[in-house]
Amino acid sequence: MSNNKETVKQLLEAVGGKENIKTYEHCATRMRIILKDDSKLDKEKAEEVPESKGYFFNTGQHQFIFGTGKVNSVYADLQKAMGGAGDSENTKDFDEESYQNLNPVQKVVRILGDILVPLIPALVTTGLLMGIRGLLLELGVQMDDNWLAVFEMLTDTAFAFLPVLITYSATRKFGGNASIGIVVGLMMVAPQLPNAWEVAAGDAQPLTLLGIDVVGYQGSIIPAIVAGYLISKIEKWCRKFVPQVMDLVVTPFVSLSVTIAVILLVLGPILQTLETGVLNSIVWLVEAPWGIGYIIYSAVQQLVVITGLHHSLSIIELGLLSDTGGNVLNTLGTASMAGQFGAAISAATLMKNQVKKANALSASASTLFGITEPLLFGVNLQSMRVFVSGMMGGAAGGLMVSIFGLKASGFGITFIPGILLYTQSFANILQYLVVIAVAFVVSFIIVRLQSKQVRAELNIN
Repeated sequence: MSNNKETVKQLLEAVGGKENIKTYEHCATRMRIILKDDSKLDKEKAEEVPESKGYFFNTGQHQFIFGTGKVNSVYADLQKAMGGAGDSENTKDFDEESYQNLNPVQKVVRILGDILVPLIPALVTTGLLMGIRGLLLELGVQMDDNWLAVFEMLTDTAFAFLPVLITYSATRKFGGNASIGIVVGLMMVAPQLPNAWEVAAGDAQPLTLLGIDVVGYQGSIIPAIVAGYLISKIEKWCRKFVPQVMDLVVTPFVSLSVTIAVILLVLGPILQTLETGVLNSIVWLVEAPWGIGYIIYSAVQQLVVITGLHHSLSIIELGLLSDTGGNVLNTLGTASMAGQFGAAISAATLMKNQVKKANALSASASTLFGITEPLLFGVNLQSMRVFVSGMMGGAAGGLMVSIFGLKASGFGITFIPGILLYTQSFANILQYLVVIAVAFVVSFIIVRLQSKQVRAELNIN
């Protein structure tokens, strides 16, 4: 006899019987159920289900908290009671139903989360290693070429091949052939294409195809997601027309060829135009009077990171160092990071679920070394309130930068390692720390002021 027999029995009674369940799924800690008729749910019974640590309703989902491990066994017994629907089939049905209950903004955030959250452990690990390497080098630690090469392999691989990881994950998310996604991602960063970072720094020239400049997509996020989406849609389109006997050859060929052509020859020029516009806008902002540009830039800088266009900022940073001897973009970038960091930590403190809280803190940790992608995609973009709060904190940090007139003496490192770029005087170091503290505290407080709404957006009980 199952230990969960009474739990499943009372759960089914609470939701109006198994015939009222439309579809169901579980995450790391919670059972998620979508009902045919929500009015049949008995809330009092739902809150008293044995071994459940809590019940809440959000975006059309009735969620019962059982905790790590326990939820798996309850799910297995519920499956038996429901007649044994397969995991993959049930998950697919649940995803389709759950998306129907979301507004457009929530759908976009959910899609980004589904694609990027599985990659967070890899990004957190390599991000921390990258920060440690930068700190050691700035401290003057000497490494011979062999050790440096190994260190670079450990730190740079995941970010240099980020489009591969994202295209793979996006292709799976949208229902395409994940192996084709891997190949397209590899093509986007192939050594035959000029490295995007080297082109941005002026150390390499783009290829020219049909009059179009072509570079690699190192560090890019949005193009990789678009590639995964295209692969999936083209595959589904092909299967409407391609005979089954030819599907194995024709469908992958068409989906791969068309996708990489669009990425290089259509999306590439669009991104280059956007990149030029972003760079010109940033130059204009930096020169704006009364510190207005500093405030705006430090608020939106992490939006640039999300697009993957931030690798081009080195052009402006080098120009600032050459013309003025200081790099204010580094300082403002750190303020922007500190704002998002404060918002993420504040959101984590609102999480009662220990597993979710640990994951949020883990995703945030690499920010201390200047790597924010895990934090952005693992925490802040899951709730627009949290992300916007981070932007407001960043803006407050930008105001402090304007008041202090603070600038870095170099570029390439931020946050904790970035302290080394302000060692001209103790006053500079202190001002740098004040900028970080103000951005962090402001965003932390703003999130806490919205605690009820943030809890709901993050599905926290």
